[in-house]
Amino acid sequence: MKLKKERHIWLDKMLTLSTLAVMSFFYYGSHFLVMAILCVLTAFAAELVSVRMMHEKPDPDDLSSTADGLLIALMMPASMNYIIVFLAALFGIVIAKYVFGGRRNMIFSPAAAAYLFVLTSWSREMLTYPAPHDHISLMGRTDALVNSASHVFNMTGRMDYTDFELLMGNFSGPCGAVSILLLLVAAVILIFRKDISAGAFFGTLLGTGLFAFVTPMIHSRTDSVKYSLVTNMVLFAAVYIVSDLRICPRRWYFAFFYGLFIGIFSYVLVLTTAKENAVVIMSVLFTPVALGLRMLEKKIEHADDDIEENEVTAEEVSA
Repeated sequence: MKLKKERHIWLDKMLTLSTLAVMSFFYYGSHFLVMAILCVLTAFAAELVSVRMMHEKPDPDDLSSTADGLLIALMMPASMNYIIVFLAALFGIVIAKYVFGGRRNMIFSPAAAAYLFVLTSWSREMLTYPAPHDHISLMGRTDALVNSASHVFNMTGRMDYTDFELLMGNFSGPCGAVSILLLLVAAVILIFRKDISAGAFFGTLLGTGLFAFVTPMIHSRTDSVKYSLVTNMVLFAAVYIVSDLRICPRRWYFAFFYGLFIGIFSYVLVLTTAKENAVVIMSVLFTPVALGLRMLEKKIEHADDDIEENEVTAEEVSA
């Protein structure tokens, strides 16, 4: 973030998140749109209040609260109750972000922490979804809710969708996590613009894909890799949560192994317990690892500074 203004990073992220939101609106209708607006406004207001309570001044370059708010909405079913959406955004900003560290010392992804908060409190509402093209009324009414494609795959190893349907997001799941083609485009843009950690992104995908190949969930190893990467929010989390520059290690090799182990352990959790969207859970559980690696990075930087100072001093003495 030092190499590029924060405002530009968050504008880039908001652009890619907005395309996912447009697709979600196309699939599910006006209820999702209200959800997204409510999440963004709640997160923005919570940010302002939290900053004031900590006797700080708002940073005009820090647009992270709006991105985090939209991110939370995209991780939920399109049928989610507005009150739960409001509480999720409030928890993500006030508790996960400001109680634990603040803007400059974050230890959790606000969106991931908000997801776990809702998952533990309203698991049924969080893990049942409207079918694609089932437009939800403003009051959240729908004809029927179904289990996600991830749940069906985890439990049975079955995936009754064509590759085209998977690419276009025509399967049940969290609003923003099913649009695989848009997520791939977003990953390319954000990596090229240096808005996310490329090391953490590729490490997450490699860890998941490698173990899906070595210990496949279904008979075909190729299909096991493909379905493991497009289900359970793996690609979505790799782009927007694990690779978040505020959380993951800065050096690419540390970030790579950080993502690699999150990918491996989340796949093992899915394989052994069929836990849906395990990568989000692991991203929060791996917080101590991220903190430890970032502390190690600081020690390395200090050691490098000391070496440079000693070299300069030695040159001055010899001169």
